[in-house]
Amino acid sequence: MSDKVKIAAVQMDPKITENSGNLDRILSEIKVAADKSADLIVFPECALTGYVFASREEAMPVMETIPGPSTDKLAACCQELGVHVIVGLLEIDADKCFNAAVLIGPQGLVGKYRKNHLPFLGIDRFVDHGDKPFQVYQTPIGNIGMHICYDCNFPESARVMTLQGADILVLPTNWPEGRGYVARYIINSRAYENKVHFVAVNRVGRERGVKFIGQSKIISALGDTLAQADSDNEQIIYGEVNLADARQKHIVFKPGEFEIDYIHDRRPELYDKITEEQNM
Repeated sequence: MSDKVKIAAVQMDPKITENSGNLDRILSEIKVAADKSADLIVFPECALTGYVFASREEAMPVMETIPGPSTDKLAACCQELGVHVIVGLLEIDADKCFNAAVLIGPQGLVGKYRKNHLPFLGIDRFVDHGDKPFQVYQTPIGNIGMHICYDCNFPESARVMTLQGADILVLPTNWPEGRGYVARYIINSRAYENKVHFVAVNRVGRERGVKFIGQSKIISALGDTLAQADSDNEQIIYGEVNLADARQKHIVFKPGEFEIDYIHDRRPELYDKITEEQNM
């Protein structure tokens, strides 16, 4: 395993209900990023399906199983190009529906994530809450954890995956207007406070009256923005991260005088309140 990983964040404008066209676009952009030697290529939340659905019933025809026809095509592309890809989509599983993301590599489907925290917005009003805990996947390009959009507003999400050994946290998202503070401040904070690399990939364009704000970012484990997209245009941004930076949590500013460790210095015995139900 190389310590250096090149990440591509593909900021795009998916078309609602047009899975086939969106998939063709995703496959094309994977090839563009692979030609630039990207190891990990990340797409927005619901990049396959679109997001602003008016009901669960309307969205059902574009929901797919995982694995399924689209993930099979993505797997074939990843095998051909030797890359890892994360794509957002809507998943159907028996009578349950989820806002999901898949991680696919040269060997096929690595894992999936179902969005745990659901805002009252778009399709999230109608899908089921994620039914599985956060998980980190070990790959040849590092240990990767996934969450989606609103999840990043709950710092416990990133912290749990950090404690599971994540090197890179990936956040496919659909930030609309009004969520600029998250793009500007929150995701850099999550990288810095956990000392992990962070990739947030938003969409652009307008869907059924909702405007999306772009501003996709690749952030280092020190909290520095390595690359940032603009607010309006489809584009691919690239950043190279060093896995060793995320694995060394002990930061020495002056040996023996000023040292910190965001994991070792925690006081979990004081945090019980976090997991209590609250009625506010």
